Amino acid sequence: MDGKLFDSELKVMGVLWNEGDCTAKHISDVLKEDIGWNMNTTYTLIKCCIKKGAIERSEPNFMCHALVKKEEIQEEQTNELIDKIYDGSADKLFAALLGRKKLSSEQIKKLRDIVGEFDD
Repeated sequence: MDGKLFDSELKVMGVLWNEGDCTAKHISDVLKEDIGWNMNTTYTLIKCCIKKGAIERSEPNFMCHALVKKEEIQEEQTNELIDKIYDGSADKLFAALLGRKKLSSEQIKKLRDIVGEFDD
């Protein structure tokens, strides 16, 4: 993929990640309902994603297919956040997340399980 996806482009990708391959019209309809975007805005963003190599277009009906996985983008965005805001320190990010609110016992157990996976 060529370049970072902006928040608006991530909205387009989100429709594809949630619903799978679909037409540009369907993406436009979903985003019109969810955030009020008009068709021209959505089509412009789809074309930007195509240019960046995040979406592949096929015919008939301007069918769109995601070329990048949500997990790949999540990892890239997380690494960028860690580098930019937390001086490259994942433990600082983790501490900041834990300090934001009280966690339920279920959330604490999930975090312990995740951390435990790295001990192996």
